[in-house]
Parts: sequence; C-alpha cells; structure tokens
Amino acid sequence: MTGKLLEIINTVRNNKGLPPVAELMEAQDLRAELGFDSLDLAELTVRIEKETGIDIFADSFVLTVGEILAKLGKQ
Repeated sequence: MTGKLLEIINTVRNNKGLPPVAELMEAQDLRAELGFDSLDLAELTVRIEKETGIDIFADSFVLTVGEILAKLGKQ
C-alpha cells in the first residue's frame, strides 16, 4: 500500500506544482513536510477513498503518513 500511497501523494503534489517525493516515511507531516493545505488534504482523501474505499478522515484527522497507513491497514 505504501507504493500506491506514494503515487497518490505525488499526484496531489504535482497538481500543486510541487516536485515528487522519492519515498515516504511514517513520521512525515502532511502539512509541514509534504506541503499540503486543507484543499490538498481534501484531494488526498478523495483519491485514497477512490482507490481503497476507505475514508481516512472518517473518524478523526490524520496528520502524518504513518496515520494514513495505520488507517489503511485496519481494513
């Protein structure tokens, strides 16, 4: 799932005009380190849900890559 998440994150970054990231680390902060704002997080959520059927923000906010992976791993 990490490879697919990397692809989705890089799609959102590309749409924002940011360069792609080569790898993901669980501690990476979605806002501070990946440069996402609230619109980017909304796009990220929609893209992840489209791919996996999981709404990562359904029961709480996620702040890091690790939190996304944990939610995806629960399903």
